[in-house]
Parts: sequence; C-alpha cells; structure tokens
Amino acid sequence: MTESFRRSGEYENPYQAPYEGARQHASSPASASPEASSPVSPVNPEWPPPPAHRPAAQAPVGPAAVWQTQAVGGAGDGDGGGGTAPLPPVAAEPTPPARRKRARGPFALLAAVAVVAAAIGGGTAYGIQELTGTNTVVSSSTTTSVVPTGKTGDVATIAATVSPSVVEVSATLSNGTSTGSGVIITGDGEIVTNNHVVSGANSIKVTTSDGTSYTAKVVGTDSKKDLALIKAVNASGLKPATLGNSDGVKVGDTVVAIGSPEGLTGTVTSGIVSALHRDVTVSTGENQGQQQGGGGGDWPFQFGGRQFNGDTGSSTTTYKALQTDASLNPGNSGGALIDAGGNIIGINSAMYSAAANSSSADAGSVGLGFAIPINTVKADLAALRAGGSTG
Repeated sequence: MTESFRRSGEYENPYQAPYEGARQHASSPASASPEASSPVSPVNPEWPPPPAHRPAAQAPVGPAAVWQTQAVGGAGDGDGGGGTAPLPPVAAEPTPPARRKRARGPFALLAAVAVVAAAIGGGTAYGIQELTGTNTVVSSSTTTSVVPTGKTGDVATIAATVSPSVVEVSATLSNGTSTGSGVIITGDGEIVTNNHVVSGANSIKVTTSDGTSYTAKVVGTDSKKDLALIKAVNASGLKPATLGNSDGVKVGDTVVAIGSPEGLTGTVTSGIVSALHRDVTVSTGENQGQQQGGGGGDWPFQFGGRQFNGDTGSSTTTYKALQTDASLNPGNSGGALIDAGGNIIGINSAMYSAAANSSSADAGSVGLGFAIPINTVKADLAALRAGGSTG
C-alpha cells in the first residue's frame, strides 16, 4: 500500500493546487501521529487507493460492479478519515431472448424443390415421370434443349441422346412383312409410328437400340393422318423421347433423322428443314406397308400433283408435312425427325425415290423427305389411345 504526504511549502495556495476541491483519502486512521494530520498531497486519480478497511459483507455483484471513492468529513479536515464504500451492485444486463428458430414446414420444402427443379433443364420431365411412375408424354417447346449445354446442333450428341427412344418396328402381314420405325413416348412402351407400317399386321415386334425385343399390339390407328399408336407388351423403364413444338420450326433449321432404313437399325442422317406445309397424299387402304411380300417396293404417296412409289389406290388422305433434305429410305417411316436441341419435331413418313426406269432427266440428288409435324401427333394422341379412327 502506497502512502503520499505533502512536502512543506508545496501548494501554499490551496485554491491553486491541482485537483483542487477533491476529497483526499487518509491512508491511516484518525488516531495516527500528528504528522499524519498534516495536509496530504492530492491523490493521483489514475491510482485510487484501496479501501481503508475490509468492507462489510456484500451481496455478490456481477463483473460490472465498480468501487468508487466516497468522501467522509469535510475538505481539509485534519482527522478526516476517509474511506471507500462499495456502491450497490450493478445489475447484469438481461440476456437477450434466444432467436426463434424458423419452422421448416412443407412450404420451405416445396420452395426448395421448386428451386432445384428450376435449375435442372430439358431432362427434368423425364426424371419426374420415372420417379412417379406416370405415363405422361414428355413435351417441350423447341427452345428447350434435351442435349447437354454447349452441344446443341451436334449430330453425334443428338444421336447418342435420342437413339434409345427410337425402335425398329417389324410387322408380319398376310402377304409378307413390313419394316419401319417408331418413337417411344412413355416409359412403359407406348410407341408412335405410321399407320402404313402396321396396317393389316398379324403380329408386331419392336426392337430397341440395345437389341431388346418386345411383342407389340396396336392401340389405335388414324389412317387420315397416317398415324398409329402401338404398345410394347410388358415393357418398363424405356426412355421416352421429348416431343417438341413443330409450330416453331423454321426453314433452314438443322434436323437429324433416326430410323431403320432397309432394316438397318439406328441409322442416323442429318440435314435441314427445306420447306413447310407440303401437301402429301397417302393411301388409307390396308396392306400398303413397305417391303410387302418380302419385296423392295416403296409404299405409295403423292406430292406436288405427282405420284410416287406405285399406285396410291382410290382411298387416299392428304396432310401437311415438313420437308427435309435429310436422307430417308424405306424403313425410316415412323422414325424421328429431331431438332438441334434433341426434341422430336416430326414423324418421318414419306420420301421421294425415282423409278428404276426413269430417264436421265429425272436424275439428281434425292433430298426430298417428308415428316408429319409433331403437333399433329400430340393433338391426335387422345384419339389414338381411345382406339383411333379408320374412316
């Protein structure tokens, strides 16, 4: 404990002394020697002296409690024994209430799912279909890309992505066979093809890109649009194609065709859309399938007032078609015409091929193929599932 005494002659004028008017602390009791009663030097406020005696027992104080100096007696009081007394304890600040945790209810879960679902792209619909087990047809606008980002228009990527959704269709007829193609539209085996591929068939077999074969049955046909819906028996886990929007197709758009020309399963060709709304006339009679009787004859149709591939017969129908220069051959009928994003925009249905006895005047590049717009197919699906029409 440090003590401080005023030297004689210091601060003679008490009103000019530093820290004037401040109460002084006696470092000894009133019974101290006369020297102790002499004036004392001011206390350095930076080093307040400790209390002169142990304070009475106090209630526990918090860490914020502070000892302060309290004057006892008057100023210049010779025997003024000074001391310090504790102030009442400073109440601790109340602890702020705990933050209320936000409940994670169904709304939060749905919001999270919505965000995740919004970042996933063109394959989302197929994934949801597989998880829920529904048979909803996967549909998309032509602005949605089924192929990976940065691969739009890449023929190899489009072929690898869509080929598992295209099958070869083999029909046994009373007078031979018919070979064509089909597009898978549901995971449990619904397949769209041309009516002329399965018309009059006694039995149908479909073969997927990995070589798996299924027996198939006709669900419904529409000879006026040359469309048919067949179903692979006991099929599951197939990869459905994504149906695009043929109304958004423009002349010059890149397209890819996949089918089984001449029985060559999974053949891929490419080109562009060369025209829109072409009138194509086809036969509606039975037994007009390709390669009937094991021969190589092409099924008949008319285009631009001319007849191709034989007699179309007396019963015909005309539809508006997309024209493409992608190479099509017998066996491509019922196959996929695909845009740059991997969406199906048409079902290939007819192609020009010069007759064997044609003159040199008819020679030239054969780049005239036709496809039924996919919006026509989508509009007809409900009727096909209900059995279709044959009138």
